[in-house]
Amino acid sequence: MSQVQSDKVKTSAPPILGLHHSAYRCRDAEETRQFYEGVLGLRTKATLAFEEDPGGDERPFMHLFFEMGDGSFLAFFDLPHTVHPSKFKVKDGMEEWHVAMEVGDYAQMMQFKQRLEEFDMPVFGPIDHKFCHSIYFFDPNGIALEITVRDENHDAVLDEEEAASPEAMRKWMAETAAIRREKLESAAQAAE
Repeated sequence: MSQVQSDKVKTSAPPILGLHHSAYRCRDAEETRQFYEGVLGLRTKATLAFEEDPGGDERPFMHLFFEMGDGSFLAFFDLPHTVHPSKFKVKDGMEEWHVAMEVGDYAQMMQFKQRLEEFDMPVFGPIDHKFCHSIYFFDPNGIALEITVRDENHDAVLDEEEAASPEAMRKWMAETAAIRREKLESAAQAAE
């Protein structure tokens, strides 16, 4: 991917209001519904079944939406014709992805920890990130999940980080450019 060339762009970006949904694969729609509704207490807002994918190919799937308190959604695709156990192994929250959901205070986060433990689910934390605290666990699809709460210094810490970001980014890129270039070139050569 090339560098963004903002000097050529004339159209301003409208403000993004927030995250509507983030979508993932699930191995079983009902199992996923039971977890997000029954364990996490989210409302099942839609279970949309289709016979064709958006490109018009015959590929039945279900698209599930679970509503969070701010009106955004966690969504899942159940594609039964392509389900394979390798797609649903536990994912490293840094290597692949994780979903962080916010609660109102520390007591609510700890209440979630207790609830998850009552479901006999492994829960890690709380971890102090110096601007928020978090607990971590996995859904039935292997997706790393996080319940987080903002600390009282959250905004001040992030304001400081925002001011330091240009220099931190410049330094990071200078220190890691050779590693990245070598890995990407090796991968490109292996693909040829």
